[in-house]
Amino acid sequence: MDCQLKIQDLGKIAYKDALEKQRELQKLVIDQRNETASPFHLLLLEHDPPVITMTKRPSAKEHLIASKEQLSKAGITTCNTDRGGDITYHGIGQLVGYPICDLNELSLRIHSYMRFLETILIDVLEEYGIKAHRDKCATGVWVGDAKICAMGVRVSRWVSMHGFALNVDPNMQHFDFIVPCGLAGRKVTSMRELLGDACPSMVEVKQTVSAIFSDSISRQAQVQQEPRP
Repeated sequence: MDCQLKIQDLGKIAYKDALEKQRELQKLVIDQRNETASPFHLLLLEHDPPVITMTKRPSAKEHLIASKEQLSKAGITTCNTDRGGDITYHGIGQLVGYPICDLNELSLRIHSYMRFLETILIDVLEEYGIKAHRDKCATGVWVGDAKICAMGVRVSRWVSMHGFALNVDPNMQHFDFIVPCGLAGRKVTSMRELLGDACPSMVEVKQTVSAIFSDSISRQAQVQQEPRP
């Protein structure tokens, strides 16, 4: 089996188009299970137009605090989503990563997979001198008491979709339209806010994410291949 991570850069793409791409790729990984094709894929992109996505959680719609008029003026759309979590904003300047991976081939289940993703993004931020961490009460990656990377996934037959949203240099005012991830009183930050003019470009961050994600997948896949006593 080819265990190399296959990465596609989708550039700027509408949420619904990216969702369709994810579903197609997830089905492909499931259908090709136990064949020679790689079970590990990563889609990198920015969502354009900006979008607020809401899960089926009853509280999610309550955490949309902007009016239709405010959203229209800002050029923000809304969309229901089937990932886990609550309410999230996606827009230009935010790097979204959608891993489509066979968790069986990584010896991971949902909880450990989320910690796997968090570790990768913590390592990415460390490359730019940002000391990030987990929060024991909330999924995602944090700097101090502010979230810099939101996460939410869906798993079908142990193949993942959805993933993470890293705030590189988004319009931070757009987060004022929601209660981010349904966490009242918690702040949101970005690499631009933390680094100022030293903030890397989206291209640079994509390269760093690609390298660290590829290495992490390779090392984790070896766990599955190691002989058991």
